[in-house]
This record gives sequence, C-alpha cells and structure tokens, in this order.
Amino acid sequence: MFGISLAQPAGRRDVRPSLVGSLRRCRWFQSIEIQGGAAFSCPATSAEASGSACRAAKGSPSLGILCLFIICIFSTSALAERKPNVIIILIDDQGYYDLGCYGATEVKTPRIDQLATEGIRFTDYYAAAPICSPSRAGLLTGAYPRRIGMETWVQRADSNRGIHPDEVTIAELFQANGYATGCIGKWHIGDLEPFTPMAQGFDYHFGMYSNLDPVETVYFGDEGVPILRNGEVVKQPADPAELTNLYTEEAISFIERNQQDPFFLFLPHTMLHVPLGVSPEFRGSSEWGEYGDAIQELDHGVGRLMDSLSELGLADDTIVVYTSDNGRGPGRNKQQPLVGGKITTYEAGIRVPAILHAPGRQVQQGAVCSEIIHAMDWLPTLATAAGIKVPEEHPIIDGRDLWPMMIGQTEGIPSPSAGLSLNAGVPLRRRWEQGLEWSSYFDRDEFVNAFFYHGSHGALAAVRSGRHKAMLNPRLTVYDLVKDPKESKPIRNRELSRKLRGMVVMFQEEMSRDARKAGEVAGMAPGQK
Repeated sequence: MFGISLAQPAGRRDVRPSLVGSLRRCRWFQSIEIQGGAAFSCPATSAEASGSACRAAKGSPSLGILCLFIICIFSTSALAERKPNVIIILIDDQGYYDLGCYGATEVKTPRIDQLATEGIRFTDYYAAAPICSPSRAGLLTGAYPRRIGMETWVQRADSNRGIHPDEVTIAELFQANGYATGCIGKWHIGDLEPFTPMAQGFDYHFGMYSNLDPVETVYFGDEGVPILRNGEVVKQPADPAELTNLYTEEAISFIERNQQDPFFLFLPHTMLHVPLGVSPEFRGSSEWGEYGDAIQELDHGVGRLMDSLSELGLADDTIVVYTSDNGRGPGRNKQQPLVGGKITTYEAGIRVPAILHAPGRQVQQGAVCSEIIHAMDWLPTLATAAGIKVPEEHPIIDGRDLWPMMIGQTEGIPSPSAGLSLNAGVPLRRRWEQGLEWSSYFDRDEFVNAFFYHGSHGALAAVRSGRHKAMLNPRLTVYDLVKDPKESKPIRNRELSRKLRGMVVMFQEEMSRDARKAGEVAGMAPGQK
C-alpha cells in the first residue's frame, strides 16, 4: 500500500554517462594528431594534464588511444563527483488533479508528465501550508511554518515580518557550499531588507515580491506591482500575461551563466494565482478556459527549461523538483475524490502534485510513491543528494532525509536511527519527551513521520499517521484516507483515536517550547512602509 511502486518491471537504467556523453560534456579538450594525419580530441581534468599526456602520445597511435582511455577514466570520475545542480519549480495554486499525470483531461501537459515518467510521482505529498507565504517559508527552511513564526496568512507589501535572519534557508545552505543560487519568480515572504531573497541566501533574484491580486496591488497605487532584479525595478507594472515566459527566459539565462559550476535555482511561478495571465500563443489552447491555458503555457516553459539543460549537457547532472505551494479545488469527477480547496486543511487544500526527476543521479524512474512526503523534506533530502551535511548547529527543523528511498535503497521511509544517509539524523534533533501515557501507542519513527496540518491562520487542524487522518475540530474525527479519500465516513476506534490524540498533544508541547519567532523590523508597525 505504502512505499514506491515502479510503473514498469524493467531493470534499472544504467545512469552512468556514456563515454561519448562524457567527452561532449568535458570542459577541456586537446586535439591530438596521430600517425596517418588523423586527429581526435581527448578530455582532461585540466589543460596541463591534457597537454602533457597528449604531448607524450603524439606520433603514436597506440599511445594516443591509451592516452584517450586513461584521460576518459579520470574525466568520467570527475563528472561522477560533480555536485548536482538543483532546480525547484514551485507553481502557485495548482490543484492536485490539474496535470495529465494526475488525471486531468482538460489540459495537455506532456513535458511535466515526462518528468513523472522519468522520475518519481508522489501521490501523498503535502505543502507546508494551504496558503502561500507560510508554504514557501516551510519549503525554504525545512521547518513547519509555525516552528519559525511564519504560520499566519501572507506577507503583504505592508508587512514588517519575514523569515528571521537566524534561520537557515536551503539557499543559504547551498550557497555556503559553493553553489550559485538564484530565485526567479514570486517571493512573497517579506520585502524589507532583512527578508528579501538576497538576504536569504540567493545571489540573484528576478521577479516580484508580491502578488497581483487586488488586495495587494492596492499598496502600489497607480504605478502597480513592480518586477525587480536584485531589488531594482526593471518594469512597472507587471503584466500577468508576460510572467510565465519572462521567468522561463530568466531561468534559462541563469543556467547558462552558471553552467560551469553547480547551481541551485528556485523558480516560484506567479501563475496559477489570480489574476491569471496567458501569452497570446496559448490563449484558447486548452479545454479549461484561461486556467487550463495557463497550465499549458507552464508546461511549455518546463519543456524549454529541460531542453536547455540537455543542450548544455547538464541534464544528467540536474535534480528537478516540481510541485505547488498549496491546493486549489476539489476533484471534478468520480475518479477524483479529494475535497476541499485552498486555505482549507481538507486534502485538496494542501495535498498537491509533486515530482522528482533526476535520472542521472540514480533516482528511480517511472515510480509512484504513496508515502507521506511534505515540503519540509526537501532541505535535508536535496542536501544529501548534493553531498552537503546539515551542520549540527543548524536550527532544529522538521524535514526528513529521504534520499535512500528516492534512489531505491529502501522501499519506504528510512528510519532516522538507521543512519543510511548523510542527513538521516536531522529529525532526531527534534525534542522527544514521550511520557508513559503515550509510550504504548506510537514510537519515535511514527511521530517523526506524521504530518501535522496547519490552517491558513496557523492553528493546528489535523494530523496524519499512515493511512489515518484525525481532524481536530469541532471534535477529534478520524478518517481512513485509503478507503475514504473524500473524508466523509468517520471511523470509531478508541485505540487509534488515542494514538493520534497523543501525537497532537506531544506536537503541541514541542511547538510551545521550541517554536521560534519570525523576523520583524523594529519600530515599524504593520501597515507602515
């Protein structure tokens, strides 16, 4: 029931790059002339090494071939040791069923579906929150938004709050380990100096700090919401119809500029948030109105991004995550049973599409994962994929290192205590003070692997452990999400209710003692600017 299933029974693809691919992707080439006037190019890990080896081989076909063989071995080894590039594509307000690979028939999304075919599609993936700002804060820090004081509503243009400078975002972690870092798109977690992308670990930002809906544009008057590059206005007002293509162009440019070194790219699209915007090329292209047209334009942009990686020889060295910041609406037919919508903690409000694509990094292909995964997991998981240790002094977070499962080393969620990966022990840094009252109902792994749903105003609303979900208000009500994904048939089981209640009590105690404050600009009251 839970775990990862492979769509095809075929054996694993050999993910090691071919010799020809290695040659094409090498940075240095030396032309070697051999007897008979023929010539070939051999890669090397440095120009000096290549030059000395090639000089020794000049004039000898056998030595030349040996030179090529030896240098290719070193080159392939160097490529294998190259740190992976990482791209997180975050769509705004995309519903669970709103891609072809998740059951949508009103739109065509072949390029995103291809990511799923060549990677892992997650059926039970949760955003950090059912609304924008908390969700983004949770993804970037690896912590429940409530743990870092970012659990309430959204950070509008008049807000004096943001992610506290003492928190460590995934961008800061990668930046400290030699990565070029870029954020291209909608930020929405603080636009005062301590909270901007450049203050939170990004070398480069292009996009907007705010939304384009009327409740936010009011703060910008007649000038409208600006598009910024590293804090400087490049266009005002922003045109929603241009944004998807504009962000795609900027993302490709960022990749081209940083292709020689590892990069971390966060690509949070403004679409599909209202007001929707679609370029003329895609208007009327779907069977789902402007919303469907916008999805198909996003799919085209994802395809352009992937094509760019292939053309630059970076496809096998790049990990791509595709997901949404929160849900949108309920299913549209009997095959789509989830109910609820954005800002709710029913499943369709917070369970969202998610895909991991990294065929060159041993990530399983054509797989479907039904384990409970959430946005906070990406920080320790991607850090392990990049060979980055989350330091012991790193603030306590809630994400789990799932890399062993992603590459097929384990069938389900790896136990933190097993120590199977670089950041396996990160969840064990959380407080664990289980009283005798709950000791017979669940163990530490079960607690760590539970997901705690928080509403749009930050209050704890539900908990899920395995197949069971307990909604807390107006009274504790338990559902079996496997048999009843519509959350319409409560089950009565005293022991199960007690287990889930115990998890809630322990989590509440943990948060009351360990939650931290958001950053706040002193002397500025909310509403001032």
